[in-house]
Amino acid sequence: MSTAGAQGKLTIVPTPVGNLGDITLRALEVLRSADLILAEDTRTSSVLLKHYDVKKPLESHHKFNEFKTSSTLVARIQEGLNVALISDAGTPGVSDPGIILAQACIEAEVPVECLPGATAFVPALVVSGLDASRFVFEGFLPQKKGRHSRIQALAEEERTVILYESPFRVLKTLQVFAEVCGGERKAVAVRELTKVYEEVCRGTLQELIEHFTEVSPRGEFVLLIAGAPHEKKIHKSYRDKLREENDNLNSN
Repeated sequence: MSTAGAQGKLTIVPTPVGNLGDITLRALEVLRSADLILAEDTRTSSVLLKHYDVKKPLESHHKFNEFKTSSTLVARIQEGLNVALISDAGTPGVSDPGIILAQACIEAEVPVECLPGATAFVPALVVSGLDASRFVFEGFLPQKKGRHSRIQALAEEERTVILYESPFRVLKTLQVFAEVCGGERKAVAVRELTKVYEEVCRGTLQELIEHFTEVSPRGEFVLLIAGAPHEKKIHKSYRDKLREENDNLNSN
């Protein structure tokens, strides 16, 4: 608990990405000793906290309010509140809310600690069979503006590319990558990591497209795309298409 007159601390606590048994003993210790737990979705986090009999005040901290509430939270921590920050799954700040509050605390010279723990892309990378020595983690791609240009840039990457994707966009994302990189590029789709229906689909981009055309994508996905070979990066047909689009823009 906080001590009167002493500054508190922000502790970033990773939570399981699926299987509740993946939480660490230290994470539970921090959650049970915190004065306040900040959760991305209190309904989702309540399931985890109830499972481990953690009974602490719980407040929402998500992408829609983190800019507004961070300064107030920093002030409360400075007054002695010990705050634990969790997200729905995985490590806060990694494709989840949390980095804004952490930055605000650091700027105010408030202690910030991050526990090691679950994050989806590391086990997905290891189980993929792709090169794990050099990789780039992109998180979620832009949904609209800049999406195609980002995929074009990733097609040039010689390191393994790791993305998070929703089941509603995963097939389209694979199709665009196939258009950019060529359908023969190796890729892996990992879905429902650590859960009952965990699945690892390995093959080429074209093979994954065929699979998820026949089998409707369900659950949360980690997509991994093999790095570009030195002699071939962007697929020629896509490069010609981009050149044609640029020529049309310039002519207008």
